[in-house]
Amino acid sequence: MEFTQMPTNLEIFLKKADKGSTTLLSPRKQIIFSQGDRADAVFHIQAGKVKLTVISEHGKEAVVGILERGAFLGESCLVGQMVRTATATTLEDSRILRIDRAVMLRLLQAHPKFAESFMSYLLLHSIRVQEDLVDQLFNSSEKRLARALLLLAHFGKEGKPETVIAKISQETLAEMIGTTRSRVSFFMNKFRKLGFIDYTGGASRNSGLQVHSSLLNVVLHD
Repeated sequence: MEFTQMPTNLEIFLKKADKGSTTLLSPRKQIIFSQGDRADAVFHIQAGKVKLTVISEHGKEAVVGILERGAFLGESCLVGQMVRTATATTLEDSRILRIDRAVMLRLLQAHPKFAESFMSYLLLHSIRVQEDLVDQLFNSSEKRLARALLLLAHFGKEGKPETVIAKISQETLAEMIGTTRSRVSFFMNKFRKLGFIDYTGGASRNSGLQVHSSLLNVVLHD
């Protein structure tokens, strides 16, 4: 479960990738690439949100990441990965830059500052993956759900409640934290009654979820 974002200065260098890059206008629920596809490009999210899912040999699907504006997809092709290990699907209308693998490698070689910033992004990504692994191994499903909601709400960046993904389904949340939909429903109702979260907008298209800083008590509580 990752939510890593890219340093904004990297976008300046990406403008140099005019040749060998394509802007994709992808509606909600469109597949950007599928698990098993040939890995020959890097993708950069310029607007919108993308969900990464993995399907096991037994057909079980898990959400392993939700990426937002500024994040990269498929960057492992730069170190020799030949096929995609996950499926990337838009969660909302998105604008995504597709950069050929060879073009991305040339950018990294020609612009040391770009390479430095990109390395910082990858290190942050690696740290978040490790945190997610610890979360899955040692925390209860209630704590995992609370942490996922806080991350989705960018907790700590502005010190106020923010709207999470509009109409994010309980099935998706369950897949993200490795539990059942019924458990997610139980904990969401509990969080709402305790005042940790609020539903906004009712049944409208712009409905969403507000997460309050008090939800952090669930994560910190032993």
